[in-house]
Amino acid sequence: MRMYDIIEKKRDGQALTTEEINYFINGYTNGEIPDYQVSALLMAIYFQDMNNEERAQITKAMVESGDQIDLSDIAGIKVDKHSTGGVGDTTTLILAPLVASVGVPVAKMSGRGLGHTGGTIDKLEAVPGFHVEINNNEFIDLVNKNKVAVVGQSGNLTPADKKLYGLRDVTATVNSIPLIASSIMSKKIASGADAIVLDVKTGAGAFMKELKDAKALAEAMVTIGNKVGRNTMAVISDMSQPLGNAIGNALEVHEAIQTLQGNGPDDLTELCLTLGSQMVVLANKAETLEEARLKLQDNLNNGKALEQFKVFLKSQGGDTTVVDHPDSLPQATYKVELPAKTSGSVANIIADDIGTAAMMLGAGRATKESTIDLAVGIVLHKKIGDTVDAGEPLLTIHSNSEEVEEVKEKLYKSISITKEAVEAPTLIYDTVTK
Repeated sequence: MRMYDIIEKKRDGQALTTEEINYFINGYTNGEIPDYQVSALLMAIYFQDMNNEERAQITKAMVESGDQIDLSDIAGIKVDKHSTGGVGDTTTLILAPLVASVGVPVAKMSGRGLGHTGGTIDKLEAVPGFHVEINNNEFIDLVNKNKVAVVGQSGNLTPADKKLYGLRDVTATVNSIPLIASSIMSKKIASGADAIVLDVKTGAGAFMKELKDAKALAEAMVTIGNKVGRNTMAVISDMSQPLGNAIGNALEVHEAIQTLQGNGPDDLTELCLTLGSQMVVLANKAETLEEARLKLQDNLNNGKALEQFKVFLKSQGGDTTVVDHPDSLPQATYKVELPAKTSGSVANIIADDIGTAAMMLGAGRATKESTIDLAVGIVLHKKIGDTVDAGEPLLTIHSNSEEVEEVKEKLYKSISITKEAVEAPTLIYDTVTK
């Protein structure tokens, strides 16, 4: 078998066989196939696409290129949730204890943030003492005991995907549905979950800016998941503006606590109930989405979800006093309000730019080597569709530097106000099932 023939075949729009895909993935992972040939194949895939069978096979090959997490010693159906990323996306901090509180085992493998997209582990490490450095046996024991644990990503999970992504990043082949879908799903499948709920974002703050592209990605990932034996579904949700009100690590932990107390922002609460209901049904803990939602809502109301969050934090070394006393979370030195320059309705809040402003404060990483300031960030007081008077605060900047003029300028450019009435954007656009 020759790489030349595989490139030629895909260039001409033909489907690759399982053997050809395995040869290419294994050879590239092992360093036997050079970058220039893989670059050529990636470009051929970019233009010629892959059918559903090819997409499933390349995903399986990437899964098998490295370690696979075995969660079979955890009782019950393990359901994972994955978001394609956004600004203020605090759902994992809420969903993990909330879904666990109704008996669904949540064995969560999470990563750190890069750019304006916050990482779940960074947020959790805003809780004093919390750590994710636990071995596999301890991880499994915690999930069996408490129904929930979070661990950092394995160093040798899907090494083929790591190599391919690095190459895609420099060859203008990142934005390809089969390559994006297989990249995401390979990591989820290797992480060992029995079922997967995907939160595919669309809008200015999402990777997929257009709804049709988000739907195509959702359908691709759901098809891959189900073809390789994982019960998979997707929710397509809005990221035209930040989710919730808080952007920044400690600020998002505080907002997660408020949401688990039943006092969170409407959009964040609704998305968590929507995603959580799907997780509960996939775990066979409810027969219908309506029944699942009632169980989750009850545990928000009766305090069980919040109590589960405390158990989760304590089991991984976290200081549970932050739940009742959020002031013990890292606090920024300066809090600066951004007043509206005119009266009217908020017409637009560009999520990407708000996230970049938070990163400028130190809430995100410009590079992998950057150090995050856990205390800083932004708290919105107005969302799209809200009315505002001139001089009324649009948001509060939490900063450890007095110099925030550049950040304020960025934020003013990110928020537009109109004299016309504006409707709030749709939160949930669609669901995709097998």
